[in-house]
Amino acid sequence: MGVLNIVKKGQKNVLGGELKICSVDPMSGFTRTGSCDGHEADAGCHAICAQMTEEFLLFSQRAGNDLTTPRPEYGFPGLKVGDRWCVCAERWEEARLAGKAALVVLESTHESALEYVELGDLRKHALDVAG
Repeated sequence: MGVLNIVKKGQKNVLGGELKICSVDPMSGFTRTGSCDGHEADAGCHAICAQMTEEFLLFSQRAGNDLTTPRPEYGFPGLKVGDRWCVCAERWEEARLAGKAALVVLESTHESALEYVELGDLRKHALDVAG
């Protein structure tokens, strides 16, 4: 699955450019717009566009957040390896520190993630931003 070239006007990514859509299949984002855009009601800062790995999914489950089980009441389909999803910046950082970080799509990661993680750490786990 390539990075979508759709941008979220007025929102910036961690590279300083226009924020690109993270995923529409499954539909991601705190408000299920496909984007990891900032939202005042999002206390968890779901700003990092991550491509799921087995290690990250297991880490998240063990930390109390099961991302694989569908929760239709929250518009959550359940994730599998390879899916892209807007994840909580603090959880991603916890996973990184444990050596279990998911891959990152920098152009689709909202700049607010930088309040919780270092750009250099995101770059170390980045997918090719061109695809």
